[in-house]
Amino acid sequence: MDMLQKECFLRLGLLLCVSFGFLLHPVVTAVIPLGSKLSVVDNDFWVSSNGDFAFGFFSITDEPNQFSVGIRFNSKSIPYSQQTLVWIAGAHVKVSNMSYFQLTPQGELVLFDSLHGVIGWSSQTGNRSVVSAVLHDNGNLVLIDTKQNIIWQSFDTPSDTLLPGQSLSVYETLRASTKNPQTSYYTLYLNASGRLQLRYESNVVYWSSESPSTANLTAFLTTDGSLQLRDQKFKSVWSVFGEDHNDSVSYRFLRLDLDGNLRLYSWTEASQSWRSVWQAVENQCKVFATCGKRGVCVFNASGSAECRCPFKVTDANNCLVPYEHDCASGIDMRRYKNIYLYGIYPPDDPVITSSLQQCEQLCLNDSRCTVATFSNNGSPQCSIKKTNYITGYEDPSLSTISFVKSCSDPFAADPGLKKSPPRKPSPQRLCVRCMVGAASGTFVIFAFVQLGIVFFIRRRKSSIMGRVALAFAFPNSKGLMVLSFAEIKSITGDFKNRIGPNMFKGVLPSNCLVAVKDLNASIEERKFRSAVLKIGSIHHKNLVKLEGYCCEFNNRYLVYEYAKNGSLDKYLDDSTLCKRLTWRNRIEICSSVAKAICYLHSGCREFISHGNLKCENVMLDEDSVAKVSEYGFAIVDGEATYCGFSAVKDVGDFGKLVVTLLTGQRDHEQVCEWAYEEWKEGRIANVVDKRIEGGAITEELERALRIAFWCIQMDKDKRPPMEEVVRVLDGTLNVDPPPSPFQLPCNPQENGSESELESVV
Repeated sequence: MDMLQKECFLRLGLLLCVSFGFLLHPVVTAVIPLGSKLSVVDNDFWVSSNGDFAFGFFSITDEPNQFSVGIRFNSKSIPYSQQTLVWIAGAHVKVSNMSYFQLTPQGELVLFDSLHGVIGWSSQTGNRSVVSAVLHDNGNLVLIDTKQNIIWQSFDTPSDTLLPGQSLSVYETLRASTKNPQTSYYTLYLNASGRLQLRYESNVVYWSSESPSTANLTAFLTTDGSLQLRDQKFKSVWSVFGEDHNDSVSYRFLRLDLDGNLRLYSWTEASQSWRSVWQAVENQCKVFATCGKRGVCVFNASGSAECRCPFKVTDANNCLVPYEHDCASGIDMRRYKNIYLYGIYPPDDPVITSSLQQCEQLCLNDSRCTVATFSNNGSPQCSIKKTNYITGYEDPSLSTISFVKSCSDPFAADPGLKKSPPRKPSPQRLCVRCMVGAASGTFVIFAFVQLGIVFFIRRRKSSIMGRVALAFAFPNSKGLMVLSFAEIKSITGDFKNRIGPNMFKGVLPSNCLVAVKDLNASIEERKFRSAVLKIGSIHHKNLVKLEGYCCEFNNRYLVYEYAKNGSLDKYLDDSTLCKRLTWRNRIEICSSVAKAICYLHSGCREFISHGNLKCENVMLDEDSVAKVSEYGFAIVDGEATYCGFSAVKDVGDFGKLVVTLLTGQRDHEQVCEWAYEEWKEGRIANVVDKRIEGGAITEELERALRIAFWCIQMDKDKRPPMEEVVRVLDGTLNVDPPPSPFQLPCNPQENGSESELESVV
């Protein structure tokens, strides 16, 4: 059994935690009337009339009390452990065990988390004349009106799976499950040119269909086992076939798996299991970041892909290149043959035409270079990586050579060397040397007395910087520096260079710049250390990395990586700098910030809120890539609280940030209301910041404003999860026109307060 099969079986097997409830409770079939309700506690479910599919709650996570709702296979001929999921409401939304799912009297499907008092997902079909729901025999859950017209259907919002008869339209995606945060960024995407693409984090395409570049195509999975691209006349212009194409197979599905590969599965009666009959990327190691931070992908003796770590590392959990830009013992360039290495944070590697020797030297001379890969497929090329997040693959057929920069091992004494006995000097030479030595000694003593005061004055500073260098070279197990208050004062030059509210610029002994944040608030030492260790384990390209901290007496400082171009607010406030924020920059900043907040909410081991998202906390690095800072800690009444706010507050703050970025207006208290009125009256062009050269792209502006107005709804139940926000901004999910954001819900008290704390350390 290979790695993929084990992973799939684990995913299916975890469904057993609610299996007995499904088997023992009554089944609701055929037409589902308004008001019908399912709950985690009751373990009831709806099924199709042929019994092949069931809709209900399930859990596929290792964490207790985490449930989703969706559709799975239900046929009696398929053992329960093999009844795989085919659709999840909201793609990856999870709720507590005190949750229910209802087709409301208004005709809206709603997933409600009673424990937290929030709506996890809804079909947003209220007041659209829906009279009932039906789970069709093909696995499609639909809402219909009195004329049997389909108002909404699950086939239009796929999660990670397509069923026979289901299509994927332009700009729609399949997204791999987020069960493993390291593999949650894989998507199957149909672009406007009619090409299916497998992508990593929306910008790295590692597989593409070889279809002719034609617009208005639709991907379609047939019942006989083929994936097709069809034109508007339903004619196939490209197709791939499974091994059992046209064979008599009862059940099939196409899924984007956790490992980033797209596979077509068929049910095999003889073995009572699902069999992969086609996969997009034949060589699993060619899937981008298939090993992530776990190492280099290789094929073992059984032909299965596995991840190995050829590097010398200090962290057993991560196979990262162990070069920290500060090597006291010197630098080595280790050579690895038949290995291609590339960076994943960021994924872009500059390529230079050079020879093998020049490639090695280019990396050695560049203080930021960690790895270089040389290849020669007709033209010699050198790929330079400037990140510690390195992965890749190994293959004997590769002619590539990779150079990995690492710190040299300390030189040891050679036991093979033997000292020769000293020659006995003559009495005359001995006497002369004694006389010279006595005179020299007197002079040396005098010089030391004169310089003693200088050394004593500088001794304390040197000692402090030495300890800082030691902390930087040998961080704790989470990769964080632990600094004293004296060391914080030293690296910040006694807090002389202020770069923001309670934020100071600092310089480490390695000349690496950092930003030091004074929390200026009290928090218990145990809670503070626990919180910073959790934050220190977070790595995302759109989050400012936490490098270290100070927890000494009442001092609480955080040390972050330094963003060269500073915070977003200074660009909006300066008429000259503002011109650098082109329309493309602003849309990319919105998307980057959304991905960062989405990662905090659902990509980490536990939920983390930001609590204070605003332009001042969005930094721009040297490439103008947005990075969110100061996440995890919230200051409330003079006390620092870790993970102190709810997700809906972050969503609301994000909506305000988008409006601010698009309009360029920061001081106008009513800017959101004004922008909504302009949009509502069809004067959308008036909203755009007049300082943007070339103006805005109308389609992107409309999409960004719509999702922003949904985010700032006063009725917090209407605010979307950040996963949906990301998909809307990336253009992979449509968004309905929002109602007025400024209407209070019927019972405002049910929504709670923006400043209400959800959880603490």
